[in-house]
Amino acid sequence: MPALIEDYALIGDMQSAALVSRNGSVDWLCLPRFDSAACFAALLGTDRNGHWRIAPPAPPDGAKIQVTRRYLTDSLILQTDWQTPTGTARVTDFMPPRDGRPPALVRIVEGLSGSVELDCTLVVRFGYGQVLPWMRRCDGQLLGVAGPDAIWLATPVALAGRGFTHQATFTVQAGERVPFVLSYMPSHLGSPDLLDPHQAQAVTAQFWADWVSRCTYHGAYRDAVVRSLITLKALTYQPTGGIVAAATTSLPEDLGGVRNWDYRYCWLRDATITLEALLRTGYTEEAFAWRAWLARAVAGDPGDVQIMYGVAGERRLAEWEADWLPGYHESAPVRIGNAAVNQRQLDVYGEVIDALTLGRQSGIAVDRHAWSLQRALLGFLEKHWNEPDEGIWEVRGPRRHFVHSKVMAWVAFDRAVRSAEAGLPGPVARWREIRDEIHRQVCEQGYDAERGAFTQYYGSTQLDAAVLLIPELGFLPPDDPRVISTVRAVQRELVSDGLVRRYQLAEQDGGQASPDGLPGSEGAFLACSFWLANALHMIGRDDEAAELFGRLLALRNDLGLLSEEYDPRYQRQVGNTPQAFSHVPLIQAALNLDQHAGAHSRAGVADRPSAGQRHGRS
Repeated sequence: MPALIEDYALIGDMQSAALVSRNGSVDWLCLPRFDSAACFAALLGTDRNGHWRIAPPAPPDGAKIQVTRRYLTDSLILQTDWQTPTGTARVTDFMPPRDGRPPALVRIVEGLSGSVELDCTLVVRFGYGQVLPWMRRCDGQLLGVAGPDAIWLATPVALAGRGFTHQATFTVQAGERVPFVLSYMPSHLGSPDLLDPHQAQAVTAQFWADWVSRCTYHGAYRDAVVRSLITLKALTYQPTGGIVAAATTSLPEDLGGVRNWDYRYCWLRDATITLEALLRTGYTEEAFAWRAWLARAVAGDPGDVQIMYGVAGERRLAEWEADWLPGYHESAPVRIGNAAVNQRQLDVYGEVIDALTLGRQSGIAVDRHAWSLQRALLGFLEKHWNEPDEGIWEVRGPRRHFVHSKVMAWVAFDRAVRSAEAGLPGPVARWREIRDEIHRQVCEQGYDAERGAFTQYYGSTQLDAAVLLIPELGFLPPDDPRVISTVRAVQRELVSDGLVRRYQLAEQDGGQASPDGLPGSEGAFLACSFWLANALHMIGRDDEAAELFGRLLALRNDLGLLSEEYDPRYQRQVGNTPQAFSHVPLIQAALNLDQHAGAHSRAGVADRPSAGQRHGRS
């Protein structure tokens, strides 16, 4: 069985990523891109679906081996130390930035003390663990080829093939270093240039040292923020600036269930909060690249705007099932692609316009074409904001008038009014009228006065954690009684074991129909818990906010990583990992609690007065 989700470490080169388990096995690797087919897919199946393990064998006398691991300072270089009865060895794993070179995964085994015997097991399976390559020796390396893909392994250790697996046992003495360099090439291009593994480690370490030195945040939560920023950088596709939601597909939200999705794409819903995290911590170059990706992705007919895109802006992300993989801990199906790409989620228009507004007000230059694009988006939204949609959570049930979607439509026109009042051309009077109409409607139809809470959708009594964003977005001020009572209602009804669920599911609500149209349960959505910490901070409950934030930090694994959700039933991380939509709100909450660079936050933008502004206490 694959390891626990929290037992995996992330390494990557800003174009792809690998997951390395605590037992020394690379169980997930897609090459050459995040969304390419995996050549190591044991994470979603068995060892036979591809993995690469370097670790000491179990001692014959049953003696224990102690394993410790860490990232080398503030980097994405993983060090795993194996303390055995005969000595201690270290395995250093990393993927060097490409800089025009082929992708490579480097593993260096170093003897620290005594003498340590280690096993190396390599099982390459292209096509998400299905395609067996032809393995042979070529140019002094081990070569595996199948169709368009080729893997090259350069190492002084001689691996022998047996049973469709390549294995070796070798011994490292104190002071010795044994390298392994696994490179990917299109099969028609021949062997890659040899990479000096030790020089590559030095270059990679310097890259991360230089990158982290640009961080402008040095507050109380510095370590957690920097690790989250490094994770966000690792999930960035460097050639385009697009940021994937996670490095994996189909890690389940419900262990053994069907809530398994492909998150190796770029979601528009993450646009503003991601831009904010980068701007508030000094990463203007990455913020500019993300904003530029965003503008390219949504260019064209406003009616064709999708909720997600590929890393280069691809639109066709057809969903299919890899039925030969049993799934992580028997959680099937394993899905490749994401059918939610075809959903209508009207909130994304507000997200895009909010992000572009934040970028412009934070000093990112914008040309007239970008403003023309925003006006086109507003023109489409003006005609369609009053229609139902699938909402932020991509429900696979009926379309509804989700409150969060309406609030984000309000955000779109509110930011447009502010931009026009600041001098950009546009029909400000009409935009202001639409903004105020949406505000009145949400307050009349989306607020349940008896329960004292904004609900999930019009006419519903169910709650939704997304309404926690209302004060942050500027829809209502934090001291509005409806905001305060909504926060309290979420605490009463959506908090389980101290963590926030997105909404009530059927299995959590006496068998009633789930609003998302899916069976089964799920863990607590970590982003929602960070939203609650922010909301508590905004309404003046700083002690509660800090306590909740501390509890959330304690859920990170030993390397500071978070997946999408945490399931209190099993006390385990669940969902795809590492999850940008967990780490970005972590950054935001930390900066808010420390009151750092608030001018570059969307709450800061929403708080800036503009002529004719009206919060609309409808």
